[in-house]
Amino acid sequence: MVKFGIIGGTGFYKMEGLPVLEKKEITNEYGRTHVSVARYRDLKIAFVPRHGTSHSLPPHVINYRANIKAMKDIGVKYIMSTAAVGSLHMLLPPGELVLLSQFIDWTKGRISTFFDGEDPNFKHVDVTEPFSGLLRKKALKAAESSGIHIHPYGTYVSTEGPRFETPAEINMMRMIGGDVVGMTVVPEVVLANEAGIDYATVAVVTNYGAGMLPGGIYHEEVEGIFASARQRLEELLIGIFNAVAKE
Repeated sequence: MVKFGIIGGTGFYKMEGLPVLEKKEITNEYGRTHVSVARYRDLKIAFVPRHGTSHSLPPHVINYRANIKAMKDIGVKYIMSTAAVGSLHMLLPPGELVLLSQFIDWTKGRISTFFDGEDPNFKHVDVTEPFSGLLRKKALKAAESSGIHIHPYGTYVSTEGPRFETPAEINMMRMIGGDVVGMTVVPEVVLANEAGIDYATVAVVTNYGAGMLPGGIYHEEVEGIFASARQRLEELLIGIFNAVAKE
């Protein structure tokens, strides 16, 4: 059984340097998911590249339900996800890490629940604390022990994509209390909560929101900034899982 899982976002398509024990395609009632199981010391870690191994899946067509259900079916109880995000504050520059604590859902056409039909066992999932308190606590301790700087709180505004946001939209997000903006954490976090999986996200700031600086936003620049933070990110994720495993 694999208790730990990672869902990698833009720029994070595999775990570097970890031996892969197996690769498998998991099919469930929602679709197919490609999962790689790697080993770090005594830990087995299931890895799912959210956008596919070649970044071929745009945010609005990712099969979030198939991915979360696949993780649950192989026994995953703890998921750390990564996300490339735009900053909504000038004092939160590209390259910074943010441990998400809340979200605002601005998506439009996504199925954000497993309960999409008549079901006597459906539930209204509580998202007062949408990101796992246990994983967030371990993340902050792991960051401190590794000397990795991370912002301990952040409200994520989730948009539909795949386009970037307009300056007017960025201004509104800033006014309603958003800290960063991205396209994928919702509905993933909601589905993980429904599935009873502890889920948390470490976001990498890759750019300022549209209109905050002169010029446009380009995907290649986003991936470049993410690559510069990748080593810190991987070290942090491993530290979190080690801490949970020891407890």
